[in-house]
Amino acid sequence: MAPAEPVTPMASAGSASPTAPAGSAPSAAASPTAGASTAASPVATPSGAASATTVRLSLVAPAVNTALREARFDDSGPVEPVGRGPLAVSAGTLVLRSPSGRCRATAEALGLPDVPAEEALAGCAMGRWQGRTLAEIAAEDAESTAAWLSDPAAAPHGGESLRELRARVGAWVAGLEPGRVLVFAEPDVIRAAVAHALGAPEEVFWRLDVRPLQCVELSGRSGRWNLRLGAPLR
Repeated sequence: MAPAEPVTPMASAGSASPTAPAGSAPSAAASPTAGASTAASPVATPSGAASATTVRLSLVAPAVNTALREARFDDSGPVEPVGRGPLAVSAGTLVLRSPSGRCRATAEALGLPDVPAEEALAGCAMGRWQGRTLAEIAAEDAESTAAWLSDPAAAPHGGESLRELRARVGAWVAGLEPGRVLVFAEPDVIRAAVAHALGAPEEVFWRLDVRPLQCVELSGRSGRWNLRLGAPLR
């Protein structure tokens, strides 16, 4: 998972400027496994019914935690109070989450316990950088850090490259069936999903700012997607 710049209570979670880690905001590297989606009971998602041929995918970034504030590659929980009541989810929605402690804790804090984990939506696997801050890594090996921040194919940590992350997440998005899907996802996963859906150049990954508890909505189908940024959590 790519780190994100340190944040304040409502600051960016998984911000992507080349000065701060991106991806699942300083959240721990998630397992590189890109498994098949764990079946989730139809819980519901942000209001409204989807058309029979359209996918409506809502991606919710996790709440702030210590690792995020420190720009540390660690996506474990717990998270800080979300400051709101349960999330309203419409019936028939498939609800999933990245397999990180932070996403699990966020779903629970929003009134959705026992949300199934989807391995294909794990944050970028950070190899030997896991558990460390971006500042620590940069001070120790500036060259490798610069390579990782500038080259999507680089994986100096021995884990997964951002190019591989985008391919994995993109394949999952492309395989979605029509209907509503709500996912609590690490910031780097949300960046990868948006970049894939829009067919954006690889360097765009670091220019997407994903803030804590922000909801990003993609609607359409493989090959043609519409993006709605900053959708409110209902």
